[in-house]
Amino acid sequence: MTSPLFSLLPLGQPVLDNLDAMQYHSMTPIQAASLPLILEGRDIVAQAKTGSGKTAAFGLGIVHRLEPTAYHTQALVLCPTRELAEQVANELRRLARALGNIKILTLCGGTPIRPQVESLKFGAHVLVGTPGRIMDHIDRQTVDLGAIHTLVLDEADRMLDMGFFDDVAKIVRNCPATRQTLLFSATYADDIRKASARFLKQPAQVKVESVHDAGQIVQYFYEVEGDKRLAAVAQLLEHFRPGSTLAFCNTKAQCRDLAQFLQARGFSALALHGDLEQRDREDVLVQFANRSCSVLVATDVAARGLDIDSLDAVINAEITPDPEVHIHRIGRTGRGDASGLALSLCAPHELRWANQIEQYQGQPIQWAALRALKPAAGGRLRAPMVTLCIQGGKKDKLRPGDLLGALTKDAGFEAAQIGKINILDQVSFVALERHIARQAHDKLSSGNIKGRRFKMRFMAEV
Repeated sequence: MTSPLFSLLPLGQPVLDNLDAMQYHSMTPIQAASLPLILEGRDIVAQAKTGSGKTAAFGLGIVHRLEPTAYHTQALVLCPTRELAEQVANELRRLARALGNIKILTLCGGTPIRPQVESLKFGAHVLVGTPGRIMDHIDRQTVDLGAIHTLVLDEADRMLDMGFFDDVAKIVRNCPATRQTLLFSATYADDIRKASARFLKQPAQVKVESVHDAGQIVQYFYEVEGDKRLAAVAQLLEHFRPGSTLAFCNTKAQCRDLAQFLQARGFSALALHGDLEQRDREDVLVQFANRSCSVLVATDVAARGLDIDSLDAVINAEITPDPEVHIHRIGRTGRGDASGLALSLCAPHELRWANQIEQYQGQPIQWAALRALKPAAGGRLRAPMVTLCIQGGKKDKLRPGDLLGALTKDAGFEAAQIGKINILDQVSFVALERHIARQAHDKLSSGNIKGRRFKMRFMAEV
């Protein structure tokens, strides 16, 4: 069965030409199911797995109704995390390129509010932000939502999980009653159904098949005693040796314990949970995205909004009691045409949850024995890259080309030995192949970058 084309939608020709330039030709299932309704102006509740193309679905709905010459806020997208908000804003900018000078502002906590206030004085067509920071601006009267035509609640289930419901309700009260509301959620349990009912007007229900292709993600379940769980995760990693792994725990305490256990065993592992400060969270995500960390241990809430390419494996160190959350977890691997690996540890008291997963996915669970797993050759499973943090960023006029030039032209390294380069306002991160890391640090720190010397340090042990 062929996927419907974007060209069949009632979008303006400039928008269609831009989609063509972006190599967006055929719609994903969630886009095909939701976009015709969105373009009709209907409220919708859409449920789909991660990586399904939902941002382009609501993004095209927003772009279709934008008036470029009207310099007031016309759409608002609420997201649970800063990372997701930034990803959404970047995708909206790409989708809106055909319309000319469209201003899209990201308003999130964890960054100074004053620059946001200054930017808002000049107006913005679209705001993308987290509920807490949007409420701050409402209280300061620095945003006016009185003329928006589209409100999007992205990852609505996790905004509820993270305690944002009261803020979301207050924000909605500041929006026009005549707006269109689009709610996107990976899961749609009764609590989110009841909580969101007051925000929506006769919404259309859109749900695409959330169970993954049986051949795309290979799943194994392993029975384990509760006190052997941490060692079992290490055993899985040593046997399968995935290049990048997202390991899920149900609690922050278990998340910290597992990360510390793996670090002590020589794995390049980091923890991501709700107790981290925003800056620490960013440090962790940068290292995982640039392959300086091979195992990211996370809770479900903390992992929301992660956009990770080529994730080799997902390990459920603890099974979730919600089958839909399980499907959402393992959907982080096996994206696009790639194959994926999902490994789940199940203690005796969790067997009932495994049975629920089996019923939900409509196919039998494949059980395997931990005792049959032997460490594969290759020594310690260490990340191939190391991250160098440079105490200079956008405010110092640094660009990725400046750092790449300093490492290749000046220091003599090959471009292939340099990984991702992230430039933030005050710091920059450069991924280096592990075997050149110390030498690169010494050459950079003793030389000049754009005629200046910057302090720098490694994010982890080299």
